[in-house]
Amino acid sequence: MILSDKKILKAIKAGEIVVKPFRRKCLGTNSYDVHLGKYLAVYKDRVLDAKKHNQIEEVLIPKGGFVLEPGTLYLGATEEYTETHNSVPFLEGKSSVGRLGIDIHATAGKGDVGFCNHWTLEISCVQPVRVYAGMPIGQLIYFSVEGDIENYYNKKENAKYNKRTNKPMESMMWKNKF
Repeated sequence: MILSDKKILKAIKAGEIVVKPFRRKCLGTNSYDVHLGKYLAVYKDRVLDAKKHNQIEEVLIPKGGFVLEPGTLYLGATEEYTETHNSVPFLEGKSSVGRLGIDIHATAGKGDVGFCNHWTLEISCVQPVRVYAGMPIGQLIYFSVEGDIENYYNKKENAKYNKRTNKPMESMMWKNKF
């Protein structure tokens, strides 16, 4: 079941969902709008290796915006820090962003219960498009969870994305054993 605006507000008041900064005007009927933070990152190497730590180069989005180019994966981060303690957050792009040809996630649209951080965005585009820090970029939808939770993300010893940061985080696939 997807939480309604009233359920999201109730969960925020109870500390079950945290959004910082919280802006009431960003609360939709059944979602919360999030914004592009001021940092982007690109991988330094053209060929990435799933078994190696691929290094990234950070870009501070200038006031005049930054042009995304097709054929490049950009990592971004949400301006908002979020926590979810008893619901499953899903990050989806806003239709206005999609209509500019921007995808905000390749595969990682679902968060885990206990995720406490800024969201890293996996941004790609179909044609050149200028983006700006602070622009609406996506929306969080919250699903209720059936049953008790044993293994919250923020308490997992092997969780790879628990380090709190407002900057994009590169893939930590290399930490897996395969």
